[in-house]
Amino acid sequence: MKTLLLLILNFNGLAQPTEARAESGWGLFARVNFRTKFISEINEFQLRPEFTEAFRKNEGREIILKGYYMAFNLAEDQLILSQYSYVGCFFCGSAGPESVAYIYLNNKRPKLKPDQVIAIKGKLKLNDRDVNQLTFILEDAELLDDTFK
Repeated sequence: MKTLLLLILNFNGLAQPTEARAESGWGLFARVNFRTKFISEINEFQLRPEFTEAFRKNEGREIILKGYYMAFNLAEDQLILSQYSYVGCFFCGSAGPESVAYIYLNNKRPKLKPDQVIAIKGKLKLNDRDVNQLTFILEDAELLDDTFK
């Protein structure tokens, strides 16, 4: 029975040390609480993250996001990824700030179509200060699908 349990844990990746595998980002992001705060510098209310000390330990950790490419006019090595397609995304008011991430690629962004599903791996950076930037940022990121390289 003990051998069977170890086999199951290894198959599911649960027996591996956390550092050895990248974590899925959307589930991680969903753990963050957001509060509406008035931001005087832009004269409006915004949902702002409240990172716990325990959550901040995820900063710098490698995570994986699979989501929808949002077509914005950004630099060649940047993009925005959404957990949901345009119809239900944060930018149309249907989802929360935990469902989008700003991506800084380690190379030029390939040609992508709006709402194209892609997977990305990168190092997590948390933002609770810059009101002009998204809450979750992946740095030194790469596309996981060989089609785009």
